[in-house]
Amino acid sequence: MEDTTTQTEQAEGQALSALQTEAEQPNADGAPPSGAPKKGFLEKVDGWFGISKSGSTFRIEVMAGLTSFMAMVYILMVNAGMFSAVITDSADPYGAAYIATALGAVVGTMLMAFLARMPLAQASGMGINAFIVYTLILSGTGLTYANCMVFTLLDGVIFLLLTLTGLRRKIFEAIPVGVRHAIPVGIGLFIAFIGLQQAGAIIHNENTLTAFVSFNVLGDTPFFSYENGVVGGMAPALVALVGVIAIAVLSKKNVKGAILWGLVGSAALYYAFAGIAAGAGSEAARQMFGAISFSDPFGAFAAWGKDAAGAVFYEGFDFSHYLAVEGNNGGTLAIVLITSALSLCMIDMFDTIGTLYGACAKGNLLDENGTPLHMEKMMLADALATCAGAVAGTSTVTTFSESASGVAAGGKTGFAAFVTGLCFLVAMFLSPVAQLIPRCATASVLIWVGVLMMDSVCKIKWSDPADALVAFMTFIVMLLGNSISKGIGMGILTFIIVMLCTGQVKKISLPTWVIGAIFAVTFVLT
Repeated sequence: MEDTTTQTEQAEGQALSALQTEAEQPNADGAPPSGAPKKGFLEKVDGWFGISKSGSTFRIEVMAGLTSFMAMVYILMVNAGMFSAVITDSADPYGAAYIATALGAVVGTMLMAFLARMPLAQASGMGINAFIVYTLILSGTGLTYANCMVFTLLDGVIFLLLTLTGLRRKIFEAIPVGVRHAIPVGIGLFIAFIGLQQAGAIIHNENTLTAFVSFNVLGDTPFFSYENGVVGGMAPALVALVGVIAIAVLSKKNVKGAILWGLVGSAALYYAFAGIAAGAGSEAARQMFGAISFSDPFGAFAAWGKDAAGAVFYEGFDFSHYLAVEGNNGGTLAIVLITSALSLCMIDMFDTIGTLYGACAKGNLLDENGTPLHMEKMMLADALATCAGAVAGTSTVTTFSESASGVAAGGKTGFAAFVTGLCFLVAMFLSPVAQLIPRCATASVLIWVGVLMMDSVCKIKWSDPADALVAFMTFIVMLLGNSISKGIGMGILTFIIVMLCTGQVKKISLPTWVIGAIFAVTFVLT
């Protein structure tokens, strides 16, 4: 066995040596090999990012950056669609949200490129944006978009302090394992439910509260309807369902940018259905087409500058709308402020840590201890990006799990992230085109993100009654209680109660007690 192993190692060494020798030889035209260090300006760029040193090439890094962009560009349309519902009194709420989202992605990704020098990209995180829009704003709390940018900024500041002081690990360990694993599951279900509702696949029912849309062509559900600028009927629901299936099929076939192509394909199917309906005499479809208009791309920048940029400073600390809601006061505001910022930070921290480990493992970008290279710098880039995103007017900017596709494509350095950042910069001027993407197409993406986030359900110890209950209470309250933060709080409180009742008080750390107490006060007073 040892002789065989030795022979294998020698063969691998000879093969590697041959490859290195071949790589050092000039091409047939006398040009240096693609993997060799470049001269002049490119040589400096190569040296700064360590492209040749890492075993990569400019071509590989560019392709990796483009791959990451293709995998995550959908966030521009999806996030803008979400926040356009809460940026009030704006001439172009979608455009304002689109530019804010793009700027957050540009800043965050460039920080990853030049500060951490790693091939990962950042943008407004899925799940966190849903938490802000649907839990903190649209659930009747009285909080405004600008107020929530304050919470996002606090999230970034807290994350920054935890990273610089090294307390991040203690906070992470204070959250019960069952809750940690259940958070992405709950957020995934929450996001998927929102997508199904936006597409009209899940509708309101007076008896059961919710129901699946009817596709009975002989029933009362119209194929295509249009009211107050919102498309309804069977068509959008069908588009969303076909879209998510298309994304799954493309992903199964390892098609790069599967989510983007699924999104574009869903939009094309939507307009095909609308065209068929219009040809068949549908007045609703004709009204929809009549409402389409192309705006000046610079109008989106103007709307962003007026209604989103810096809103955290000039409107964010005005909580008069919140205090005007019956039952709200200064005390409840303080609790909401603390728990919301804490929830945002925990979601951000768990998401970032999980993404960094998973993505870096794909590209063998780990040190001898299995820790991602430049871990602290990447966490610092994440925290700074969140702060910058809040000022720009978007939800928490975090490392995107989809950017792992760029790592899988061979990206090893920050140059790949630089390319992704440039792509987001160019995309800032395409808001009029992005605005043509219908809600049912972005809904297919939301449903697919929900599918991806269900992966963590396998990590829950269902054989352990305590862990099973803690995890279940976490994600079921998130989904049915329409609140991500309350789901986290219920999971932590359930853990504390179960440990107390089973005589395992020592498993409850002091930070867990503190966080649990904060959420307990939240449930009692808000």
